[in-house]
Amino acid sequence: MDRKSRKCVSFPLRAFVLSLCFCLPFSVNSSEYKRKPVIFNFGDSNSDTGGYTAAFGLMFGVPNGRTFFHHPTGRLGDGRLMIDFLCESLNMNYLSPFLQSLGSNFTHGANFAISGSCTLPRNKPFSLAIQVLQFLQFKDRSLQLISRGYKDLVSDEEFNNAVYTIDIGQNDISSSLLTLPYALVIEMIPSFVAEIRSSVWALYEHGGRNFWIHNTGPLGCLPQVLAMIGKNATDYDSVGCLESRNNAAKQFNERLFSLCQELRSQMKDATIVHVDMYSIKFSVITNPSIYGFEDPLMACCGLGGPPYNYVPNHACAVPGYNMCDEDGPKHISWDGVHYAEAANAVFASKILSTNYSTPPLKFDYFCT
Repeated sequence: MDRKSRKCVSFPLRAFVLSLCFCLPFSVNSSEYKRKPVIFNFGDSNSDTGGYTAAFGLMFGVPNGRTFFHHPTGRLGDGRLMIDFLCESLNMNYLSPFLQSLGSNFTHGANFAISGSCTLPRNKPFSLAIQVLQFLQFKDRSLQLISRGYKDLVSDEEFNNAVYTIDIGQNDISSSLLTLPYALVIEMIPSFVAEIRSSVWALYEHGGRNFWIHNTGPLGCLPQVLAMIGKNATDYDSVGCLESRNNAAKQFNERLFSLCQELRSQMKDATIVHVDMYSIKFSVITNPSIYGFEDPLMACCGLGGPPYNYVPNHACAVPGYNMCDEDGPKHISWDGVHYAEAANAVFASKILSTNYSTPPLKFDYFCT
């Protein structure tokens, strides 16, 4: 699809995104559910709502947060993330980071995701294994406080009925491919997935019975990857993405899908939903005009202009950056690595459709 045809959008994106929001089940009052919706989230920057900032005291500054919150919130993006839209679909508060000491609300769960997190090495902060250990400490402390009369915390029954969302693995693959031979990284994929297996088992053994697991997206379509590696690459697909990077993501995803099947056979009383985020994201990247986007492989905020607007060490928020017009044509990528709020809204609508989930359960299944 050429640049000219991508501009032929018959309706403004702002109206489109608003229509998406009204189509999502945000009108349901959480008190009307059979059980209180509770989410415990584990992952990386795709779902970090402020954990990295709380952990290291480093704020992701302006222009992050410009679209919805109108100020930086610790999210890497211009506004809401997919996990925020999923919380909205249950009409519950956004998840507070576990490490956030002030202003937190843990009535409906907690967020253990930290930007930059991987599955390995498992003892390095803030790996998935460490996030799970933090959760176990959080659960133990919550139940202690409840026994002393504290209110507005998650009860033992609510811990058991909660949904445990996991979105991790992107950093394992991407960072490894920057320093290691491609074949070696592919050989490492089973070890990445094994860490997810161990973490799910740990949560299961401590009462978790509802798991919502995202696979990883098309890494070869990230503007950062294209800008850093594309000059020496020859394996572009018809869209302009790097097939080798996407194939690595696909191999990880195949292993993860098999893991979910394996766990279902072993955890007879658990529900394990696998969500194909790769297909969700790739469908938007390859058909941007349908969703009102332009330049699907170019960052909104960055440096360098077309084709990717990304220069290593001069990314978004570094002095000298440029930025797309908030009221102008929309970009899928916010900063070359993370997605813009408008894209996250579309991704969330596709998640909630159940068309990409195995089994095809609605996101609110655990509290109805």
